Amino acid sequence: MIDKIDLQQPLYQAMGLVRIVKMEPEGSSTLEYQAREEMCHSGGVVQGGFISGWIDAAMAHAAMARHGDAMVPMSLELKVSFFAPTRPGLVIAEGWVERKGRRTEFYEGHLLAPDGTVLAKATSTILMADAKKVQDASKAALSRA
Repeated sequence: MIDKIDLQQPLYQAMGLVRIVKMEPEGSSTLEYQAREEMCHSGGVVQGGFISGWIDAAMAHAAMARHGDAMVPMSLELKVSFFAPTRPGLVIAEGWVERKGRRTEFYEGHLLAPDGTVLAKATSTILMADAKKVQDASKAALSRA
């Protein structure tokens, strides 16, 4: 599945994605990001939205690995706890399924420094939506814009 993902997508580029290390069918993933200086606020600390986005993406990629292309993960709830400042440089986001459901699943994830220090943790409730319905709704919305 990793080979189907275009790492040159603008969203991946904006978020600083370096590589997708793994996406396992049982529902786990590991992604590496480059935290850049322009992502920081005062004192060289990465802004929390990037950190939240990185962990959210890892959990979404875990869901994608578990369900394949027919389903799209849609976050219903996201909670992030920050434990230590994230500084510019390489960071590792990991996500995994905690509880499986028919359409709604619960995921957990964290952001690590290269030395293994936990920088932040997150939980997410994810709705697995039919990919075709999501794509059709997006096309319809864009045609009205």
